[in-house]
Amino acid sequence: MYFLSGWPKRLLCPLGSPAEAPFHVQSDPQRTFFAVLAPARLSIWYSRPSVLIVTYKEPAKSSSQFGSYKQAEWRPDSTMIAVSTANGYILFFHITSTRGDKYLYEPVYPKGSPQMKGTPHFKEEQCAPALNLEMRKILDLQAPIMSLQSVLEDLLVATSDGLLHLIHWEGMTNGRKAINLCTVPFSVDLQSSRAGSFLGFADVHIRDMEYCATLDGFAVVFNDGKVGFITPVSSRFTAEQLHGVWPQDVVDGTCVAVNNKYRLMAFGCASGSVQVYTIDNTTGAMQLSHKLELTAKQYPDIWNKTGAVKLVRWSPDNSVVVVTWEYGGLSLWSVFGAQLICTLGGDFAYRSDGTKKDPLKINSMSWGAEGYHLWVISGFGSQNTENESDSKSIVKQPGILLFQFIKSALTVNPCMSNQEQVLLQGEDRLYLNCGEASQSQNPRSSSAHSDHKTCREKSPFADGSLESQSLSTLLGHRHWHVVQISSTYLESNWPIRFSAIDKLGQNIAVVGKFGFAHYSLLTKKWKLFGNITQEQNMIVTGGLAWWNDFIVLACYNISDRQEELRVYLRTSNLDNAFAYVTKTQAETLLLSVFRDMVIVFRADCSICLYSIERKSDGPNTAGIQVLQEVSMSRYIPHPFLVVSVTLTSVSTENGITLKMPQQARDAESIMLNLAGQLIMMQRDRSGPQIREKDSNPNQRKLLPFCPPVVLAQSVENVWTTCRANKQKRHLLEALWLSCGGAGMKVWLPLFPRDHRKPHSFLSQRIMLPFHINIYPLAVLFEDALVLGAVNDTLLYDSLYSRNSAREQLEVLFPFCVVERTSQIYLHHILRQLLVRNLGEQALLLAQSCAALPYFPHVLELMLHEVLEEEATSREPIPDPLLPTVAKFITEFPLFLQTVVHCARKTEYALWNYLFAAVGNPKDLFEECLMAQDLDTAASYLIILQNMEVPAVSRQHATLLFNTALEQGKWDLCRHMIRFLKAIGSGESETPPSTPTAQEPSSSGGGFEFFRNRSISLSQSADSVPASKFSLQKTLSMPSGPSGKRWSKDSDCAENMYIDMMLWRHARRLLEEVRLKDLGCFAAQLGFELISWLCRERTRAARVDNFVLALKRLHKDFLWPLPITPAASVSSPFRNGKYRTVGEQLLKSQSTDPFLNLEIDAGVSNVQRSQSWLSNIGPAHQEIDTASSHGPQMQDAFLSPLSNKGDECSIGSATDLTESSSMVDGDWTMVDENFSTLSLTQSELEHISMELASKGPHKSQVQLRYLLHIFMEAGCLDWCIVIGLILRESSIINQILVIIQSSEVDGEMLQNIKTGLHAVDRWASTDCPGYKPFLNIIKPHLQKLSEITEEQVQPEAFQPMTVGKTPEQTSPRAEENRSSSGHGSIPQGEVGGSSLVSRKEEDTTRAEEEEPFQDGTYDCSVS
Repeated sequence: MYFLSGWPKRLLCPLGSPAEAPFHVQSDPQRTFFAVLAPARLSIWYSRPSVLIVTYKEPAKSSSQFGSYKQAEWRPDSTMIAVSTANGYILFFHITSTRGDKYLYEPVYPKGSPQMKGTPHFKEEQCAPALNLEMRKILDLQAPIMSLQSVLEDLLVATSDGLLHLIHWEGMTNGRKAINLCTVPFSVDLQSSRAGSFLGFADVHIRDMEYCATLDGFAVVFNDGKVGFITPVSSRFTAEQLHGVWPQDVVDGTCVAVNNKYRLMAFGCASGSVQVYTIDNTTGAMQLSHKLELTAKQYPDIWNKTGAVKLVRWSPDNSVVVVTWEYGGLSLWSVFGAQLICTLGGDFAYRSDGTKKDPLKINSMSWGAEGYHLWVISGFGSQNTENESDSKSIVKQPGILLFQFIKSALTVNPCMSNQEQVLLQGEDRLYLNCGEASQSQNPRSSSAHSDHKTCREKSPFADGSLESQSLSTLLGHRHWHVVQISSTYLESNWPIRFSAIDKLGQNIAVVGKFGFAHYSLLTKKWKLFGNITQEQNMIVTGGLAWWNDFIVLACYNISDRQEELRVYLRTSNLDNAFAYVTKTQAETLLLSVFRDMVIVFRADCSICLYSIERKSDGPNTAGIQVLQEVSMSRYIPHPFLVVSVTLTSVSTENGITLKMPQQARDAESIMLNLAGQLIMMQRDRSGPQIREKDSNPNQRKLLPFCPPVVLAQSVENVWTTCRANKQKRHLLEALWLSCGGAGMKVWLPLFPRDHRKPHSFLSQRIMLPFHINIYPLAVLFEDALVLGAVNDTLLYDSLYSRNSAREQLEVLFPFCVVERTSQIYLHHILRQLLVRNLGEQALLLAQSCAALPYFPHVLELMLHEVLEEEATSREPIPDPLLPTVAKFITEFPLFLQTVVHCARKTEYALWNYLFAAVGNPKDLFEECLMAQDLDTAASYLIILQNMEVPAVSRQHATLLFNTALEQGKWDLCRHMIRFLKAIGSGESETPPSTPTAQEPSSSGGGFEFFRNRSISLSQSADSVPASKFSLQKTLSMPSGPSGKRWSKDSDCAENMYIDMMLWRHARRLLEEVRLKDLGCFAAQLGFELISWLCRERTRAARVDNFVLALKRLHKDFLWPLPITPAASVSSPFRNGKYRTVGEQLLKSQSTDPFLNLEIDAGVSNVQRSQSWLSNIGPAHQEIDTASSHGPQMQDAFLSPLSNKGDECSIGSATDLTESSSMVDGDWTMVDENFSTLSLTQSELEHISMELASKGPHKSQVQLRYLLHIFMEAGCLDWCIVIGLILRESSIINQILVIIQSSEVDGEMLQNIKTGLHAVDRWASTDCPGYKPFLNIIKPHLQKLSEITEEQVQPEAFQPMTVGKTPEQTSPRAEENRSSSGHGSIPQGEVGGSSLVSRKEEDTTRAEEEEPFQDGTYDCSVS
């Protein structure tokens, strides 16, 4: 409604003695001038610019006679001021403008500026006028004056001797006697007999009073704290004709303020609360409407220490009230009691270091024009205390504070309520929530909401979506789109009175004192009247509204003295020549547009409906025709009381029971907010229904309206929409009400299911109340959201030193900003329906909204709120709602997640109550497993761990662990290992459901390496899909309770138990030839693959069927089966001369597009299996290719076996990492190599053949890694299989070297031999592409069969040490690596010498994990 903005301004008064500090401010009826009183001075200030115009100083002699000034009151036409003094005098001052055309302040423009000097009214708009003050009349009432009140043409004065004087403004009593209060009868209501009880005390007098024009009487507060309302029974104002009513229960009243629009009287009380009363229409008694009071919940330390209410002031538009207390503080409330701002808490009350500030004490306050400013004269509180040390400083200069406000456009232009934007208007700018308009012009489609994704972070400016107002644009971010109002328009038309925005949120119109102007968010331009005279000749009276591209407004034509309704086209020039004008009989007070109808409420209490349509003769004009007039004078006591009027399609019938369905789309009913009472008038369908046969719709007779029905009380705003959406009928056909402190209400239609005939006894609509935490400014109907705004504060006091002599405003007050906010309300409505046993309706409503992105949150909120309320209730609940809510949520697939999320967010003590309603957590856990929802199952496990004995949670954890292993959910597996160990060690460590990154703990030999590496995660985040976690998490190790790797303390039964499960899983993977999964499993879980393989060498790690294994690996690694080239036999590549070139070409090309395609295609297949390959992205390809192809490695990497055979060690996998941070500059060296090669046509063909027969580069890295592992573990049969796939004879040769130099199990040799024969047979029949390679390795095979025959049986049983192979190969690997270290790799990255000293085992082991980790590495080895 109203929001504070920025810091208050301070207006400095002229210096004087402290005794002359101002203490009272009173604005004139137009709020252009402000009278400021000091004990012996009267000053007049102007509002814009805020300057002092004139001061009258009372001479000392007369000042002692009159006493000091007390109060001031303006004459309604602002020509006189009456000032009361302490000794019972009233001084009448005349305000006259000084001679002629003289101004105190005038704007000065530079030469040649386009400012309009010749504008009519120019001077009075732009300048502060020069005025004179002269005292004309003195009236002595001979008793201290308590209150002055201007009533029409008279001045009503209450004195302390209990009399009421009615004085004419010319200073005469007109011969009327003063009325003695003791003679005025008071009763509880006006129905009781005339002889009410009199105020039977001699010393009763009025302490404060205010006249209420719409109630025709005045609210009074007596000196004994009683309050009442005195009204003249007839038009004569004499003691006999006055009668008073009072409420029985108020005995501590201190002050009063009256709201004319809503007919409310706000009485401030000594207790610190404000009691707001209204008058009952039928009995005339005073009824309590609501109270404004601080709650202990929000302000625990101050709520009952505020002191009495000192002042209450309603804003000029009557929509908010400002309250201040004796001990200081300022608070702002909406009409019906929603608290908007209070300065007793938060940054207003505390400094940034946490110390408490003294609250601002307010002596007097008055609202400025249109409520944009609050003029405040502060008391002598904290602001005026000087530092003792600072004795030099002069007495603090007194001043007036101006608080600046921004308000919602709804307060003055209620027709904005059928739109989904929030529009706030400040003094010189507008705040919009719709961001910058997107380029599209089409209106928001109703179906487009099914696939919304909320992107609250995404700026709406980048939103290129075709929907003009998508959810993201309306929610957007927290900042406003601010539009500065054209200064040219403001200069002569300040203040802005109305503003409106169109449906698409792309155009805004504003209305100032005269004329109007509009702005397009697309072109960022303002359009003003070209002819100033036209602008200054119209005063907009009833607000304005957009209809398509037209602006519809009601105005008063000054020159013709005629009320008019006008339509202007946005795209044409702003000129009356392009406007469509209709004359109206009476002044228009309110205007609203619904579809193609304009509804107007006029000052004669009549409502008029017009149809509006584009003219056929010209596209640029719209015509308006009267459709129907309805007189409301029987129901409306005063036209000013009507807050809003709107046409809606809402009716008590919900369209199913109507005889004619097309009528459901017609404008059904008029909604009228009459002083907070929402009144509905529907069309009367009881008469004969005439079918409209004639084609012209304007000729048809519109149905009359029924008598009005009251729908709700205390209504501040109403929202409805004219859109229709079959899927979300509940939300779109509902009526939304904002009721101040009582929260919101929705009038919801109830539909029978499947179009069955509705029950006659069921009502077709229901009013549901619900509370939200924000003040609602707009409703997004389909999205089930309420949009609002909220004040936020920022402290800047730390910028100033504490002991500066004059405290700065920046120190005393925080800087105020307005932030956008939104709230879900669906769960409130669902809950209200369930409470009323309308579960079927709740289900229909929920299903229609199930596609909303925050729907799971809605269910969770509902469950959580009901659980908290019922489980913590002191008394037993007779009819608990939780079972109903639980049953309701089971209707949705999100049931399991909703329950567990709710449980994890509530305290343990409430769990039993929750699960008694939703079901046993063990059953829910099993349902999760059946539904394959492992993450949710993991969350249930934590609940089971707390609620069940350890044995049960271990049993369930084992189930989940095995399933997670099956599905390759490695993150979950790591947490399960940690969890199982925690149970085993009796610790109550609970793993979080959302995995967190743990630091890698030292693992026997596999992970030591990562300790000394810096791992760069910069790119990994981009390439990793949302479902995966970034590398840091992937590297996280199951650091158990002891922080040690579990193999170290495997005496612990628990660790043994975990190991058994891991071994079983590894065994199954090997048996099913799932090498890729095995590698992933080992890398992700830090499983010690090598030591396990050594143990299983003759059991699970045997290759039983070489052909099957070969086929399976081809499939898993996306490796193409080889094809036979035509010239395979005579190829020059047989001798391996160009072999390395081919390999190099492969590497260098792998950054080229055609290879990337192949890799990407591979990715798409594997992603389904959720394996580690799914993270291939540009980042990995680049690093991997870079890592494996400097020219310096040709020999070591992929050359065929030659005289350097000894050096071709298993080091290949190792080299890969050490050089992985090669810079881009090295590519050029490769290219130079190519330029020196002259390749013939056939050779090129052969190279392309080779490329086609290679798998993705990532697979190659992974295969080499596995080869390395199996080598170390001595599983030579697997090495052979991998060698076959890679088709590298060097690998086969290497294996033979190992077999020759060490005692190998004869059974394994036999197995290899038979396996290779099987492969040979298979190649001959099914896969001839393998034959050339098998021919190359034929000699090796013969060697192998010789060895097999030589083998002596007993040697097979000799134990094989794990470290043997690496020891033998280490010198070769080192040699190789140190030489490569001095190649083209930057020296800083990898130094050869440091590598030599490194423990070989660690380095080679470290490579184990390499290819299976996701992410990019920046490795530096210490």
